[in-house]
Amino acid sequence: MSDTQAHSVAYVRDTMLPQQPAPAGQSGAVQWLRENLFSGWLNTLLTLLGVALIYTLVMHFLPWFLHGVWDANSIKECRTIITDRYGEGATGACWAVIRERWHQFIFGFYPPELYWRPILTFLLLFVAVGPLLFTWVPRVLAWFTPVYPFLAVWLLWGGSGWTPIMIFAGFVLGAAILLLLSPRLGSIMAFSIGAFVAILYFLFVVGLLIGGLQAILPWGLESVDSAKFGGFLLAITLGVGGIMMSLPLGIVLALGRQSDMPLVKGFSVVFIEFIRGVPLITLLFVASLLLNYFLPPGTNFDIILRVMILVTFFAAAYIAEVIRGGLAALPRGQYEAADALGLDYWKAQRLIILPQALKISIPGIVSTFIGMFKDTTLVVFVGLFDPLKGIPDFIRADFNWKGIYWEPFIFVGAIFFILNFAMSRYSMSLERRLQRDNH
Repeated sequence: MSDTQAHSVAYVRDTMLPQQPAPAGQSGAVQWLRENLFSGWLNTLLTLLGVALIYTLVMHFLPWFLHGVWDANSIKECRTIITDRYGEGATGACWAVIRERWHQFIFGFYPPELYWRPILTFLLLFVAVGPLLFTWVPRVLAWFTPVYPFLAVWLLWGGSGWTPIMIFAGFVLGAAILLLLSPRLGSIMAFSIGAFVAILYFLFVVGLLIGGLQAILPWGLESVDSAKFGGFLLAITLGVGGIMMSLPLGIVLALGRQSDMPLVKGFSVVFIEFIRGVPLITLLFVASLLLNYFLPPGTNFDIILRVMILVTFFAAAYIAEVIRGGLAALPRGQYEAADALGLDYWKAQRLIILPQALKISIPGIVSTFIGMFKDTTLVVFVGLFDPLKGIPDFIRADFNWKGIYWEPFIFVGAIFFILNFAMSRYSMSLERRLQRDNH
């Protein structure tokens, strides 16, 4: 039909209608419900069963939460208040135990007058990791990142102020030797000499320097014994320390397992397979009981440091395998491109291989970190007061709170969930950001 014929016919529209919104059943929440919850008979049945299950759980537990008591001095007083308010047979949570003992869940048995030290350490943690995790943080703060571990240990445990300075000086000495000798002797030989000199410094020099300087100019913080650590202070200390040390160790082990040098490859394989084949609780018992047998007589090796080292080994073995998967996923052309550019082994790894392998490995690395952070609660089996069992058991030993059960678990579980969920969300945002950077 030509244009002239179309305009001459009465039933043919000659003007455009204004745009109309989509029907209610094809847009918005209704469309989402039809596509995701009621797309078929099986999906509809599962949706109805899920709603019924959620309704049952909510109706069962909601009164327990709503009847909660926050102001009481014992579980008996909590039950009396609930009975007076809601009648005989009513149940309710006794959150008063959290209100009264929150400081033990958070700080363990750390002296209350020194709470400012772990709080300051926790705040400085964000300053230290900010330049590494967020692009909007000024890069000038990156100098604080290598200083933070020494400052954090000093703030938490206290002692002479010269201790973290002299220990940091030992690492600076090793790094300086590495940088000076690398151009002449190569990276491996320079690293070996730097590590050897640093070990001699830590074994024979650092103690004399600290003692001498402390005698001349005494300054420092009140010492806090490791037995006073507990709750989330202990869990976060072990978790953050393990994360900071296990990632570089895992990278080294992953590279070692792919090395062409038989000795390096063999050591890496044996270390990874042995650690992965042993339960973490076994390593914790080794840290608690057996490690002292291999140390010189009279050596006082802190229990938290021993546990942190074994937890680091455990996480590093898993991270090494995750990173090895990322290295194996790279096409062979990336290695050949690095060789074509004339880069040596370490430059090729640092500039080309590892950035791509680590990006691929982010989900696995973060999963390992989350698992390790949750596994810090296992330290209860070596006599440390973790927040999940050690602290609640100590609180239940008090006659006033004997019988309290679910409230500590819910409180501790909620904090663990918040921290782990934050790590998970950050890893997802990092993946999206790195994905955009490829375009």
